[in-house]
This record gives sequence, C-alpha cells and structure tokens, in this order.
Amino acid sequence: MDSVAQQFLQAYPNSVAGTAGAIVTCPLEVVKTRLQSSSSGFHPPPVHKEFTSNHSTCRSSPTPEQRRRLWTGLYTRHSSHFVALSHFGVSSPPPRSMHAPGIYECIRYIIKHEGIRGLFKGLGPNLIGVAPSRAIYFCAYSKSKAAFNAILPPDTPVVHVFSASCAGFAACTLTNPIWFVKTRLQLDHRTNKITALECMRRIYQQSGILGFYKGIVASYVGISETVIHFVIYEAVKSWLATHGSRATRSDDRKTFRDFIEFMGAGSFSKTIASIIAYPHEVARTRLREEGTKYRTFWQTLNIVCAEEGVKGLYRGLGTQLIRQIPNTAIIMATYEAVVYVLTRHFRPVTVSCSAGATTQFYSETKTKRELA
Repeated sequence: MDSVAQQFLQAYPNSVAGTAGAIVTCPLEVVKTRLQSSSSGFHPPPVHKEFTSNHSTCRSSPTPEQRRRLWTGLYTRHSSHFVALSHFGVSSPPPRSMHAPGIYECIRYIIKHEGIRGLFKGLGPNLIGVAPSRAIYFCAYSKSKAAFNAILPPDTPVVHVFSASCAGFAACTLTNPIWFVKTRLQLDHRTNKITALECMRRIYQQSGILGFYKGIVASYVGISETVIHFVIYEAVKSWLATHGSRATRSDDRKTFRDFIEFMGAGSFSKTIASIIAYPHEVARTRLREEGTKYRTFWQTLNIVCAEEGVKGLYRGLGTQLIRQIPNTAIIMATYEAVVYVLTRHFRPVTVSCSAGATTQFYSETKTKRELA
C-alpha cells in the first residue's frame, strides 16, 4: 500500500503542474499545432462560406478566377495547385518562400474567425490526459528503475535513461488516443467546431481502433527529447549544486533563488531538447491530419524535406519555444510548491513493514530523483 501511496504522491505534483501549464499555454499550443500542419488555415483565408462548409459540393470548388485571386502574389511557385482545405482531405504544401505568419497574427486570425474559444480547442482531452499520463509514467519509471538497478550499477545515469525511455514508451502507447483527438480538434479551424466525442466517432468510422494510433512511431521517436532533457537537466542541477546558491549552505532549506535556479535549469534543458528533437513533432502532426498523403514517419519527413526544405521540419518552432519557457516555468514553480506542502505534511509519517522495518511515506529527495 505504501508503494501505491508513494507513486500517487510522486505523480500528483507533476499532474497539478501539467494541468496549470496546459491551461495557460493552450492558445500557443493551438497556434504551434496549426503551423506544423500542411494546411494551417492561416493561408489563404477563406473567401467564401461555401469553401468552408462541411459538405463537398459542386459549388464548394473554387472557379479558375477565384483560384487566380487566391494564389496571385501569395503562392506564385505553386499557382497550379488546388486550394488545400483540411476537411476535404487534400493537402498542398506551402511554398518555401512564403512568409510564415507571426504568433500575434495567428492568434488574431483565430479570434476573428473562430472566437476566443478557438484558442482553447483540444483543451478538454489535454486536461483529461495529464493525470493518467503522469501516473503511468511514474509507475513505469519506478518499476523499470527497480528492474534495471538489479542488473546494472544502481542509480547511475544509464539506469535513469533506460528507465525514462521505458516510462515514456508506456505512457505514449497508452495515452496516444487522447493526444490524437486533441491534435485533431486543434487542427479543425471551422467555425462550427466538433466535440471530442464526435471527433472520436469520426476517427473510429474512418480507421477503426488503429486510427487512434496514427503517429505513434513519431511519439516513440519523441522519447529521445525526454532523455535529452533529463541528461542536460541533471548536468545543470549538478553544476548548480556545486556552484549555485546551495553550495554555500549546509542545510537543505530552499530559498527563492533555489526556485529560480530550478526553473532556469528546466527551461534551459527543455529548450535544447526541443530544438534537437523538434522534427518529430511536425511529422506527428502531419500524420494525425485527416485524409492526407502522409502515411509513415520517415515518409513524412522525406515529403516535408522535398516540398518545403529543411525549414519545413521546424515550422512552429518559434511558437514552441515561446510556449515552452512559460510552460516549464509554471510546471517547475507549481511542482516545487506542491512538493514543499506535501513534504511538510507527510515527512514525519512512517509506515511499518511486515519485516519490522519502517518506510518513509513521502520523501522529497526520492521524488525529485525519480521525477528526472
């Protein structure tokens, strides 16, 4: 029972932190996801209501004159392409020379055409997925760490990396349907938005259960981002322990500067990891689009490189980095605050084991170590 309680207490602070971060940064995530897609809806804007209807009719197809007005000056290199509308299931790559809209332009466009609620599409599945994802991750991490400690030098970086990889694999596999629905909702830029249940029903009707796992390979590749983040974060924390404010103190008390250092270490390591592993996010978003030409992970990367260049693999990176800094800061601040409260309430409590030994009910040090 005490192991279950420990796992809950380890997952709870990060779940609360992840929920707070998801709510605050949801508009930036919507913008990032749409910029990653092949048809974001930002370019070109809809010129007629019939182009954005839910049904494909004869009147839904733009006339040659309308196509010329849409593409002249914007898509000179691809003037012969058909207009790409996501709900038609046809994707047309943006030209390499096209200037990508800024974050402010994207947010203003969404508010104008979809209202304020458009900035929070996919928030429901996101909030639903935070708690189980963290719980699965911590449970798998704990079990994997115990197994690897038995066959490798215990509590070494190699053990932590392998454990984090196994935990990420388990969390991605079990929660991928939630994130798939979230991405589909964020990519839906129609005014009459669909609900999560309608989106799930549509996915099941089109592809069955396996349809919820499109892009799972890209998610597996994304585990490398967590590993890179962990390695850099641990290195920065070790350096701070030697050269930071805690190096001059003999006790374990925390000051405001300690919280700032933790947030800085988390933001720095996450930024580097995001830049290195970012192309997998673009591929994952393209694979989750509805009715597109993208089929597999490597095929998607090849198509994006061929049609949009290497820059295409980093579409939305600026938005991701801007989103990541406050999100990581929120997660770290919330996590440290919750850990502090739980430590004050549960540190004195011990649970007796059957062998007569005592086990600490909650250990901040162990929790922080296993979080990595």
